[in-house]
Amino acid sequence: MMMMIDRSRVVSILLVLGFLSNVAESLRFDLQSSHTKCISEDIKSNSMTVGKYHVVNPNEDQPLPESHNLTIRVTSASGNSYHFADHVTFGQFAFQATEAGDYVTCFWAVDHKPQVTITVDFDWRTGISAKDWSNVAKKGSVDSMEFELKKLHEVITSIHEEMFYLREREEEMQELIKSTNSTMGWLSFLSLLVCLSVAGLQFWHLKSFFEKKKLI
Repeated sequence: MMMMIDRSRVVSILLVLGFLSNVAESLRFDLQSSHTKCISEDIKSNSMTVGKYHVVNPNEDQPLPESHNLTIRVTSASGNSYHFADHVTFGQFAFQATEAGDYVTCFWAVDHKPQVTITVDFDWRTGISAKDWSNVAKKGSVDSMEFELKKLHEVITSIHEEMFYLREREEEMQELIKSTNSTMGWLSFLSLLVCLSVAGLQFWHLKSFFEKKKLI
């Protein structure tokens, strides 16, 4: 039954999986000693996320310099800490997000005189890309086609969940817009009422002034 899948569908599967593999590429950046660099990632609630980082040795044939140390902290939008490591050259973290929003990973380079440049390789994966598919294939003992279909099913499930998440965010934005429009309407009405009141007071004052002067 598996062999009856047409070639175009197989090509589509491979294209989708190829796109996901490109999205999950690691990030490499330079960090000056005594400086900080933060990277944020929008993660939805109950999503799995994994991260790996290490300092790149500037001289592969020599030991890593003592000055090339990092302090790493991963926090949620509300300030909760999910990972912390002090004066390390490599490490990893993995957790399931309990709250939706922007999660931030900050790297601090230790102070050093003279100043040095530290190159950091950071791989951060969330959602479907956070799963180790190589282990899934080995444990499941499935052939390549069934493996690709299983992976595609996970992709579709992830996209479906993402659509519901975006729909919830859209509903929240619509409620915010309605609330803002209602507030602006009341403020406009209040401004108009104040203007009319001031105009009425000015008219009454001028009328009283002219009556006292017997101009009217």
